[in-house]
This record gives sequence, C-alpha cells and structure tokens, in this order.
Amino acid sequence: MSLFVASLNSGSNGNCYYVGNDDDAVLIDGGISCREIEKRMKRLGLSLRKVKGVFVSHEHGDHIHGVPSLSKKHRIAVYINENTRNAGNMRLMDEHVRALPSDTTVTIGAIRVTAFAKKHDAADPVSFMISNDTVNVGIFTDIGIACDNVVANFRKCHAAFLESNYDELMLDQGGYPLALKNRIRGGFGHLSNKQARQLFIAHRPSFMSHLFLVHLSQNNNHPRVVRDTFYPVAGDTQIIIASREKESKLFHIRNVSSPKREPVPARFAEQLTMF
Repeated sequence: MSLFVASLNSGSNGNCYYVGNDDDAVLIDGGISCREIEKRMKRLGLSLRKVKGVFVSHEHGDHIHGVPSLSKKHRIAVYINENTRNAGNMRLMDEHVRALPSDTTVTIGAIRVTAFAKKHDAADPVSFMISNDTVNVGIFTDIGIACDNVVANFRKCHAAFLESNYDELMLDQGGYPLALKNRIRGGFGHLSNKQARQLFIAHRPSFMSHLFLVHLSQNNNHPRVVRDTFYPVAGDTQIIIASREKESKLFHIRNVSSPKREPVPARFAEQLTMF
C-alpha cells in the first residue's frame, strides 16, 4: 500500500497539506480559503469527496483560516483538541467536530492519523503522523525545537513535511523587533534551516524517500538558501521545497528499501523565483 501527498500551500500566509490513498484522504490544517483549497485540489486531480477529515495542529490563523467554511460547505469532520478549539474561536458546527487529544490515533478507512504534542507558542499544539500498513508520513511544522516526540516520529517516516522556517543570519540582521526575533528562535517558535538540517542528518531513516521543506519565512529565508542547506546532504532522499503561493505536485509515497532520488529539474532555478 502507498499514500499520495501534496502541499496545497505552506507559509505564514496559510498552511494546508493533503495525504490520501485511492479511497480516503485527510487534510492537515486549513490555513488558506475554502475556495483556494478547492481550486488547488482540482488542479491536482483530487476530489474533496475523498477528504474525510481536517486535522488541526493549533489555533494560529495561518493554520485554521479556511477550516470553518470548508467543513460547513463540504460537511467534513474537524479533528481538534478542546484547548485549540477554544483558543481559535472558530465558528464550527458541533456535529462536525471530533475530539482529538494528544497521543490519540484516528482511523479513517485504511489511514491512521496520530496526534502528538510538540513545542510551540499555542494553547495545545500537536503534530501528526499519517500511516497505513506500510508507509508513514510525518507533518512537523511550527516546532520550536526538535523535541523527543518529533525525533521519535521522524525516524519512522518514509516522507516528512519538515519546517525549515528561517535562516539564522537573515533573522538576526533583519528588521523584525527583537521581541519577535526572540519569539521565533526561542524554543517555542519555529525551526531554523540549521536545526532542520541537523534533525535530518541525525535521524533520517534509510528508507526516507521524500523530504518536503515547509513553512519558509518570507522575510527571513529564501528557497535558494534552503536548497543550498539541504541538497549537499540529501543522499537518496528527494528534497521538495514547498511554495507559499501554489500547490506542489502530487507525490506517490511507497515503502522502498533504497529510495531513488529524482534528478534536480532543469528549470529548478527558474522555479525558485516563483516563491
């Protein structure tokens, strides 16, 4: 068995990730509008009828903006813990809400979604592992540090969406107020390129075929910097840098013992200008 994955959008302007099989699918977060989710899934040839749940990681607007309208219009269940729901103040219909405490696994057809606690400045933030009988896909965004939960789950991943939010020098020399800089790099904000690289080098399993680098800062990072950070250490793992403006391709994640890294696209440099 395998899973299909895509980033529908990734960044401070909205985060939304798709994981599914031939029959069922889930969205992790819904930080862009319902209309944009519909448009981007349609361009990928994906049907919202397959989406059986939206799983909410935390209450910040770039992760929940489109959730109420998406759930209401398409009658999709929203899996969210009580503290996050209260802090997010979303207008959700009670019949669509499903409780999601940390360390809970939800089964949707042949897909299992497990929520686990992470470090972030939110009410009760969680990250997710999406699995079937043979494949694990991890969603690791908005993590101030690579805590034990993140490390343990990262080691199991055939594919991972990993935050690579900021370049340390760009943040330090940039125009953000000092308090905001300290919030970002203070252990409950976001993961830097360097920290993400260290996690990847130290804990990547041999069977990890795809690494999606996500939630890049518009002001304190650049796709070229991320590329130069990760490509030299990629090995057989294919590196995908998620866009803050459009959806990625749909990727097919399989359980393979020796993943083959696809060649860098000839127009890669041109594509980077689109971020």
